[in-house]
Amino acid sequence: MADHASPSPQDIKGGSSARKSRPKPAATHKGQSRVASPVHPGAARWPKLRSYAAIDLGTNNCRLLVAKPSSDGFIVTDAFSRVVRLGEGLVETGKISSRAMDRAVAALAICADKLRRRNVTLARSVATEACRRASNGDKFIERVRRETGIALDVITAEEEARLAVLGCHILLEPGEGPALIFDIGGGSTELVLVDTSGSAPEILDWQSAPWGVVSLTESEKFDGDDPDARRAAFQAMRARVTDSFASFAARLPRLDQCDYRLLGTSGTVTTLASLHLKLPHYDRKVIDGLIVPTESMREISTMLAHASPEERADIPCIGRERADLVVGGCAILESILDIWPASRVGVADRGIREGILRSLMSANERGSIR
Repeated sequence: MADHASPSPQDIKGGSSARKSRPKPAATHKGQSRVASPVHPGAARWPKLRSYAAIDLGTNNCRLLVAKPSSDGFIVTDAFSRVVRLGEGLVETGKISSRAMDRAVAALAICADKLRRRNVTLARSVATEACRRASNGDKFIERVRRETGIALDVITAEEEARLAVLGCHILLEPGEGPALIFDIGGGSTELVLVDTSGSAPEILDWQSAPWGVVSLTESEKFDGDDPDARRAAFQAMRARVTDSFASFAARLPRLDQCDYRLLGTSGTVTTLASLHLKLPHYDRKVIDGLIVPTESMREISTMLAHASPEERADIPCIGRERADLVVGGCAILESILDIWPASRVGVADRGIREGILRSLMSANERGSIR
């Protein structure tokens, strides 16, 4: 089993990206510092047999990436993703259900097997909003360790935001002024304002709102077969999200002399981007790095919000697994577009896992593990 990195927040300056371009420094908060632990001084910059892994256990999905470093980023050698709905029922009960635990443990057991088979030597496994919020989160973490050998770090919302920025900021459009990066998760949404004027993006402000596609959907019960009920529920979702964004929105600058730049990393934006291109099936190579007009995103969002569950399930790139959750994602996306009126939306199919890998590889390159 791989060694696990420290659960403390990563210094996310430096590292390299999976994108085939010159490695780019990552975002940092001003004045941050971290205490490094030494590794073997004779270690090569990129040990030939060293594999790294990142596991991101979210409120809705369990995702794994295994990669080896290269001169221009890293090469992915294995990947895994499964919908586990860990946060199912959490809004009502405040707990992770036994069935949700079973699904997540089964998925993590597959991840553990892949870590062994790929000879992973350094991994970091993180859990986010569902485990932060659940009253029995500690019990679940212990069960995962006992049954799979994986030590999950329940990271803060701030670290979740910083890892997402680290994993995807390279896809930001070049331009003047600050940019907004967002990550719509299952249990929360992270908004991060970054300054890209320096050699590395700097985090200026951030917020984690308690609404993700699962938590928002479960908070609005309605008859999906009733068109009026669907419209009313969507407006209620919008109102919830708008209220949660209010304090952050009040702090956002108004850009009169430059364009608003916006980059999203989530299943919501990748799904809507696929519908924008009318793809018959999802294709990461086409979607990751795509720029979509905001007008098209809003039109697709409105169409999905008004469609019945069956109609959404029949749409390519959505299916039955996402049919009930995509409307909540649309409500969150439209609320983001309201507070940051960009004319285009950048789309990233990368985020926390890539951020973890970059931080692990960067730490190894500097001769330290954080």
